[in-house]
Amino acid sequence: MDGLLNLWQATGIANLTFPALSMIAVGCGLLYLAIAKKFEPLLLVPIGFGAILTNIPVAALSEPGGLLYYVYYIGIDSGIFPLLIFMGVGALTDFSALIANPRMLLLGAAAQFGIFATLFGAILLNFIPGFEFTLQDASAIAIIGGADGPTAIFLASKLSPELLGAIAVAAYSYMALVPIIQPPIMRLLTSDEERSIAMPQLRVVSKREKILFPLMVLSLTLLFLPAAAPLVGMFCLGNLMRESGVVDRLSNTAQNELINITTIFLGLAVGSKLAADQFLTVETLGILVLGALAFSIGTASGVYMAKIMNRVSSNPINPLVGAAGVSAVPMAARVVNKVGLESNPHNFLLMHAMGPNVAGVLGSAVAAGILLALVN
Repeated sequence: MDGLLNLWQATGIANLTFPALSMIAVGCGLLYLAIAKKFEPLLLVPIGFGAILTNIPVAALSEPGGLLYYVYYIGIDSGIFPLLIFMGVGALTDFSALIANPRMLLLGAAAQFGIFATLFGAILLNFIPGFEFTLQDASAIAIIGGADGPTAIFLASKLSPELLGAIAVAAYSYMALVPIIQPPIMRLLTSDEERSIAMPQLRVVSKREKILFPLMVLSLTLLFLPAAAPLVGMFCLGNLMRESGVVDRLSNTAQNELINITTIFLGLAVGSKLAADQFLTVETLGILVLGALAFSIGTASGVYMAKIMNRVSSNPINPLVGAAGVSAVPMAARVVNKVGLESNPHNFLLMHAMGPNVAGVLGSAVAAGILLALVN
């Protein structure tokens, strides 16, 4: 009889709780969005599956000694996985559009305003009963506005590990929703005439310029913001391998095998933080609301900055390209191009939008470095 009782207590049915079942449903929902709706499938598939695994009763996969525990400890707690992802992104990034038109750095910087606006919003939420965000928590939440998943995970792992799961899910969800969130904001803040503005063709960028650019960016980081060196440094390494032309095997590995393997384990590690006791809280709802606010403010800030630049610039600037200042590469640039074509079928803004888009990647890394330097 005792043997049967012990066997029953070892089953999932006997130990399954409603919160755990709810989080398994959340994991299945993420899988649905990834597979059926094609929302960030490369990340949401492993995150969703990781959420299911970590909420399986008795298995203790995310407890000390479990597989997901070690994946998180080795890759996220140490900060290694986001940095490897950044190196791969650097190897995939072409800075030609930004080098040809350096003014686009201002748009990438303006789009980061959403991060700092949301920092204060998270602190103000503490006046509502049920919310207790520290300055570290608020900083980790605010980085969602950069629309950069690896940066959000890196900063959350350093400042607020207990909120990492909710922050990562929010960051990647809003990245996937770029084609839905951004166009209404862009149309609201611009006129049809502004959206029709054609921009002059970009000049050809030399190989020497492409090689010197990541070295220059790293040098500036070293001098003015060393706290951002891990993210910016790995990004510049990946880009230098791409542009140097002498290490194609390393560049191809960073672009493909390494970033793909890291993405699998990064997603599982994030999923391990979607345990019921950590995710099913009122603070998670606050994070989702603040994330949407941060992303919307970042988009609007970029558009307004582009409108200002268009007024003072001798060369026309389409305000839509400012929306690409968030670092959702290349989705935000594609959305800008699509909205621009609606007003002017002969106006192709993709290459122009790639300038602020890649500037946004650097901008979010710099913003993370500033928050680390000020808060940590």
